[in-house]
Amino acid sequence: MYHTHNLPNTRIDVADALRGIAVAGIILYHSVEHFDIFTKEPIVYTLPCDQQVGSVLAWLLSGKMYGIFAMLFGLSFFIMNDNQQQKGKSFSGRFAWRMCLLFVFGLVNVAFYDGDILMLYAVYGLLLIPISYLPSRAVWCIIGLLAIQPVELFCLLSGTTIDHTTLFEIYNKTISLHETGSFWENAINNLRWGFELNLRYNVFSGRLTQLLCLFILGMQLGRHRFFYNEGRNLHWWHVILGISALVVVALSVVDFGNLAPVLTPIYNLSILSTIVSAVVSAWYAFEGVRSMLRHLCFFGRMSLTNYLLQSIIGSFIFCGYGLGCYRLVGITYAVLIGLAMVVVQYLFGRYWFRNHPRGPLEGLWRKLTWINIGSTDN
Repeated sequence: MYHTHNLPNTRIDVADALRGIAVAGIILYHSVEHFDIFTKEPIVYTLPCDQQVGSVLAWLLSGKMYGIFAMLFGLSFFIMNDNQQQKGKSFSGRFAWRMCLLFVFGLVNVAFYDGDILMLYAVYGLLLIPISYLPSRAVWCIIGLLAIQPVELFCLLSGTTIDHTTLFEIYNKTISLHETGSFWENAINNLRWGFELNLRYNVFSGRLTQLLCLFILGMQLGRHRFFYNEGRNLHWWHVILGISALVVVALSVVDFGNLAPVLTPIYNLSILSTIVSAVVSAWYAFEGVRSMLRHLCFFGRMSLTNYLLQSIIGSFIFCGYGLGCYRLVGITYAVLIGLAMVVVQYLFGRYWFRNHPRGPLEGLWRKLTWINIGSTDN
């Protein structure tokens, strides 16, 4: 069984910066996808570079930003859990309650945006509780098993196929409502089908086990204090960067063929590892990088607020019940809209943190997490 090493868990600025990068990336890619509206109507304003812009951002952002978010979620769990262990207290029940609260936030979010990930993260988060009691060797074995895409590998070796017909049926109905339905029709449909839609999509895309892998990996990196500039940590981040980059280059020239269901998620995981290791390595190696990325720290510190805000704002901009931009702007213009959303939310964050230590929803989530509890940690 794992026991705390009684080392202080100070705030990790580079983790906040990574969280800010992830949320900003999510906003940009949701804009590329017109917040899940892939219309067959002709789009009014397009540019010749739309396809190239979409391909580059899909390669860089799709699946990777949510993955970084998941990894940092696991890191946050470790910090809160370890702080309570150092006081001789159990955090399991309180964390389970915290995941129930996150699920409620997800219900609010999915009413606006069918691609909500918070409800699924709340379910994944509950699995961290029993895993957190395991010794590190067992945890690394679980991470390794999940990283090789066990579901897809089993299907490939056994000849089993997963029927995704229901996924596409729900998705087509949902997109149609985004284009022509009222807000209330969309909200009711999203609340009815949102969780199932995202669960089925995670199975379809290979993210089901990969996201859980990243949750657990974040917890494990927290155990080993990997995000602190201690010992040989920076050296190991350089090693991870080099290996990840080599894997990305190698897989970029490979024809996946029938192995695509297994190799595509692994390829995405390699890109994610390259991004994270590059950011952490540069953060600790270069003062100029730290100065630049510090602007994203408070953006990441209110990641829950920013995630819900982008759902509300983005859906209003792109859905038919709002401005209907799904049929007006092509990918490049949509990315510019996404950048504008990031800037507006950034400015709101700067204003908010002048007088508050946490984001609006982060403060509420913390207060409700520790309701009737005297502790004020984290």
